[in-house]
This record gives sequence, structure tokens and C-alpha cells, in this order.
Amino acid sequence: MLRIALIVLLGLKLFASNICVADDRPNIVFIMSDDHAYQAISAYGSKLNETPNIDRIAKDGLRFDRCYVTNSICGPSRACILTGKYSHKNGYYANEKQFNVDQQTFPKLLQKAGYQTALIGKWHLGTERNPTGFDHWQIFQGQGQYYQPRMITPLGPVEYVGYATELVTDQSLAWLKQGRDPQKPFLLMMHHKAPHRPWAPAQGHLKDFADKEFPEPETLFDDYKNRASAAARADMRISKDMVTTGPDLKAWDMPRFNSKKDTQDRNFFYNRMTVKQNKAWKDAYLKKNEAFYQDDPKGEALTRWKYQRYMQDYLACVASVDESVGALLDYLEESGLADNTIVVYCSDQGMYLGEHGWFDKRFMYEESLRTPLFIRWPGVTKAGSVNNEIVSNVDFAETFLDAASVEIPKDMQGKSFRPMLAGKTPEDWRKTFYYHYYEGIDGWHAVCEHYGVTDGRHKLIHYYRIDEWELFDLEKDPQELHSVYGDPDYATVQKAMNDELHRLRTELDVKSNDPT
Repeated sequence: MLRIALIVLLGLKLFASNICVADDRPNIVFIMSDDHAYQAISAYGSKLNETPNIDRIAKDGLRFDRCYVTNSICGPSRACILTGKYSHKNGYYANEKQFNVDQQTFPKLLQKAGYQTALIGKWHLGTERNPTGFDHWQIFQGQGQYYQPRMITPLGPVEYVGYATELVTDQSLAWLKQGRDPQKPFLLMMHHKAPHRPWAPAQGHLKDFADKEFPEPETLFDDYKNRASAAARADMRISKDMVTTGPDLKAWDMPRFNSKKDTQDRNFFYNRMTVKQNKAWKDAYLKKNEAFYQDDPKGEALTRWKYQRYMQDYLACVASVDESVGALLDYLEESGLADNTIVVYCSDQGMYLGEHGWFDKRFMYEESLRTPLFIRWPGVTKAGSVNNEIVSNVDFAETFLDAASVEIPKDMQGKSFRPMLAGKTPEDWRKTFYYHYYEGIDGWHAVCEHYGVTDGRHKLIHYYRIDEWELFDLEKDPQELHSVYGDPDYATVQKAMNDELHRLRTELDVKSNDPT
């Protein structure tokens, strides 16, 4: 009997030990914004703005300087993050499609391993079927609206009164405080709409940058020469494609702009606002708009005005995101959760803030290929450390699973960079990276379909539908203005990069350039 009792006690002790181990696994808070350029984060040396709360993650954790995305566009990037697979493997090539929610994702695997999982904010992977792998979810309908956004929930759509970034923050904090089992580890995916187009700031931030003159990027008036024709073809120029009287620049409030389209745009924005919001909005824009129309700038002067208004609104949206990060970090510290919680901040891709005369993303050029990434894991990441290896959003799923001690499926295409969080780079870590953009000439912004390879120094791009190539030497030409493809001096480099491109396409099992 004594032996049986000891065995039972030992079993209970082991069971309790297992519970302790499970409970001791780190929580994961994954904060993702939309279109947040690394150029607009002060931890990356931004000359445009300050982001003190995002910088807190960098100060207490690790900053990645070469985090690349596989397909620089909102939905495909999110699909890649969820699955740990490239677009050609997860099936989500372009926006406005339907993501196959039945496939394997890292939240499902964490959920199966005992994690509580929550998704709050932007989903943007279609809404014909609900997200799967989440114990709790509330997602924006489609892209989501900044003011009074409609959110889809398991109980149906809900019309909220408030500002999107603030609502996501409030709902995330409510779930952390009241919606979860405190005995279990959790994954919270807190995904913002901001600072995505049309860059509508919160009521409290409308005037943050109203009087600031921003430095212009050197390539604001890029002539698109010395490259493939893809750059000149694209419809994402501040000069001609950013419409003054539309929601982009909020300059429609003049009697002479009373077309049906202008009226629809105005009504769409104003009718979504409360009386208080509407008053603040008009107070911020009307007088400045009157001065703009009185001056009536043309040519380069008009482009410069558009750039300044773009930055004012974009960075005001970023300010709300930074506030959100601060509120989240404060709660983790106040609640005692901070010491066992991994905090991740990133964007779904990079963004052009006037470089090459552009807004938007999509190209394999650095500003859209590269996304910000900061990770804080107390006891693991060294405070204020910097990593310069090539990591990617295709690695996020594997890294989260590894951190949670969950087996990584063999069919995932990325790699866990968990060792790098502790300052150790695996010997076999990648030296090159493959990129593939599919939406193409017929899609939004008319950016040609292309794939390419980069090693951080050289970059080879093939615009396969128009069969044109680019090769850049980023050390000598960091702004990517002069392709050296076909230059005899780069013949050896060109061949090596072409061979590497072929190797990566074979390794990643890229069967075709046609997603159909």
C-alpha cells in the first residue's frame, strides 16, 4: 500500500510539474500595423517622427534591420505569416481573394498545444468564412474603416462608435483583463488598420504635424530612367495618382468641387463621424484647404504640397499606433505579465514615403521589401541589441512555435530564428532571399509581376510578364536608381545571382509564375 501511495504521489507530482511547465511557456503578443514604413520609426533613425513606445520594445529587446517580406501586399503577407509558407504554397497570391481557413496555421498549432488564442483587428483575408484557430476573434470587415468601423464577430457584425486604432487597443486590453483563463499561456494577435490608406488620423492627432515641414526624399522626383520599364509603368505616384479631392488628401471642401464623386467622398467620411469628430476634422482641414486652393500650386509645387499633406496624415495615424503600443506595454508591466511575455512589433510590409515619387508598396525595392521588426523577450533578448541577418515574415510562424516548444511542421518553408533572439545565429542560416509579387499590371497600381533574389548587397529582379530584368548593387546604389543588368563589369555577379535565383525557386518548389 505504501508503494502504491508513493507511486500515486509521484504521479501527481509529475502531473503538477507538467502543468507548471505548460503554464511557464511564454505568452506571445503579436502587434502588427499595416503599411508602417521603417523610415517612420525613430528606433530606425527616422527623420520624420518619433515613436517612443515602439522604441521601448527596441530599447528593451532586439531590433532587426533586414526583415524581408515574401510578397509585399497586405493579404498575402498575412497568409504567409499564418502559414509559414510562400504565396504559391498557401494559395493566397493577391488581395480580395478568399484564404483557405482549413489549412494549417501557427495559431491552430498553438491552440492545440494548450495556448489561448485571440485575433483582434485587421484580418483582410476574406470574410466568407470565419477565421479559424482562435478562441476569440473580432475582425474588421474588409480593409476596415478608421471611424466607426464595422467588425465581424462570432455573433455577427457589430457597428462600433470610435476610432479603429483605439478600438483595437481597448478590445485587446479587455480580452487580456477579462476574456482569458489566467492559468494558460496565450497568443494575442493585435492587428491595426493604421497607417494604411486613406490615412485618416484620430480626432486627437489631427493637428500633430499640421505645422511641420518634412524633409523630402532625394528621389521624390525620380525620372525612372536606367531601369526596367516597370517603375515608370506603376500607378502609385504622389504627383499624379494621389488625388487631391479624394479621401487621400482630404482637400475636397471647396464649393468648386461639387462633382458627384467629390460629394460621395465627402459624405462617406463625414457621415461616418459623430458631431464631435466632424467638428474636429473640419477644424483641422478647412482653413488649410482654402489656402491651398487660393495658392493653386502646379507641377513640382503641387507634388511637394501633396507630399507634405501625405506625411502629416500618415504620421498622425502612426502616432495612434504608437500610443496603442504604449498602452499595451504599460498593462503588461502593471499586471505582472511582462516578464513572461514575448512582445513583437512589425508591419505587414514596408511602404514608400515619397521615395521614387511613390506611395504604396509591392516592388522588391528596399522600402517595400523590408518591414520593421522588434522583439522583446525578457531573459532572452539582450536589451538594445541589433540583428543584421536576413529574416522574414515566412519565419514568424516557426519562431513562435519554437518559442512555445511546439513542434514545427516540416512543410513550413521558413526557419525559426529563436536562437537569434538570444544572440546566436545558426551556422546554416540563409544568405539569400527569394521574393515574388503576383498581383501584376492588371491589379491595383499596375505594378508588374516580378520575382527576384537578394543577398543584401546585390539584388536581381525579373519582371517576367514584360520579360525585363534589373540588377542593383546596393552598396554603390542604395537608392536603386541604376540597374547594372547586362553591364560587363557585373557579368560574374549577374550569373551568380541568376544561379541562386534558380536554386531558390527549385528549393521552394515554385512550379509556375501563373497563380492559376
